Amino acid sequence: QVQLVESGGGSVQSGGSLRLSCAASGYTYSRYCMGWFRQAPGKEREWVATIKTYGPPNYADSVKGRFTISLDNARNTLYLQLNSLKPEDTAMYYCAAAKYGYCSGSLQDLYWGQGTQVTVSS
Repeated sequence: QVQLVESGGGSVQSGGSLRLSCAASGYTYSRYCMGWFRQAPGKEREWVATIKTYGPPNYADSVKGRFTISLDNARNTLYLQLNSLKPEDTAMYYCAAAKYGYCSGSLQDLYWGQGTQVTVSS
């Protein structure tokens, strides 16, 4: 059974930084595709970043150059470093992992964490 547990959210001022963590258990495929999504109040969940077995990470245009996704394989932990935060980054951030280690593009094929709240004040 795959479990994802996020931590590291909080409240910061504009321009500040946070590092989100996602502890993964039971995700034992030979390949992986993991990422972060976020959802602001009244808005749809949006993709933020993805990291896969092969190739460079991918980022949404809105966070490119400010956020960095990384994976510590030894600790089975996914990270998202958030720098130069803006009020529009305020959202619940969710960790996600693709079933069977393959990103199909469907949100239905993902395992989800419970989310961690990030609030950025101006």
